[in-house]
Amino acid sequence: MRVGCPWRDLPTAFGNWNAVYKRFNDWSRKEKLMGIFNALVVDPDLEWEFIDGSIVKAHQHSSGAACEQETAIKSVAGNTSKIHMAVDACGLPIHFSVTGGEVHDCKEAPKLVAELPKGDYIVADRGYDSEALRLQIKDKGAVPVIPRKKNSTRGNDEMDWCLYKYRHLVENVFARLKHFRAIATRYDKLKRNFEGSIALACAFLWLPM
Repeated sequence: MRVGCPWRDLPTAFGNWNAVYKRFNDWSRKEKLMGIFNALVVDPDLEWEFIDGSIVKAHQHSSGAACEQETAIKSVAGNTSKIHMAVDACGLPIHFSVTGGEVHDCKEAPKLVAELPKGDYIVADRGYDSEALRLQIKDKGAVPVIPRKKNSTRGNDEMDWCLYKYRHLVENVFARLKHFRAIATRYDKLKRNFEGSIALACAFLWLPM
């Protein structure tokens, strides 16, 4: 995952590459890697929650999955996927989802917010400007900190711009995750396997905690 090598090039010290791949595939299918990540999310700081999305280019090796398997790859400026991420006030990942690259942040946001634990503030950029999303956040007992688009007639008088400046915390997580070449460029054919790789990378971010 760190270097993005093909399975067949896995160092022999890890054992037979096919056996390692089958174990990884099995753990991804059973969501064990996601379970490891969720188990490590201990006592997150939920005063602030930041959400954002980031496009990932899908390598040509990621094509060719069986048609009945979900891939979450879409041809938008090339084959792409999108990672939708939520982080806590310490800049640590607490939840994510994966979609095709064509899915707008605001379209996936209701599902992402619904899965988040209750926080005090949920911060996002203008791409999440939606009154329905603001209402959903308020229904969860949180305060939405989302700037309205420049052509909005309601303006941004209620915006907490000081808190909004900390939105770089979620950008920092994407930067750290993309140190893993298998995350920065998607090689996995199946959505579940790519999610497994992301979950494992997020788990590494939590281990020092």
